[in-house]
Amino acid sequence: MKLSKKRQLITRSRFLRVKCDDCGNEQIIFDRSATIVKCLVCNRVLAEPRGGKAKIKTEILEIVDNDLI
Repeated sequence: MKLSKKRQLITRSRFLRVKCDDCGNEQIIFDRSATIVKCLVCNRVLAEPRGGKAKIKTEILEIVDNDLI
């Protein structure tokens, strides 16, 4: 039996645009980060790894579309 349909890769991970609560800096981070993510301006912790999805410790502004990256 031939496979005539193309298989699409479905990803569960996303990139997030977040805003630092302290300085207001906006940056894009990965929601399944394996390392601590800090703000590039004030070094506040924005996300901590939790073995799967990271714990986001700041405001999420939007989920960045995978097609735009």
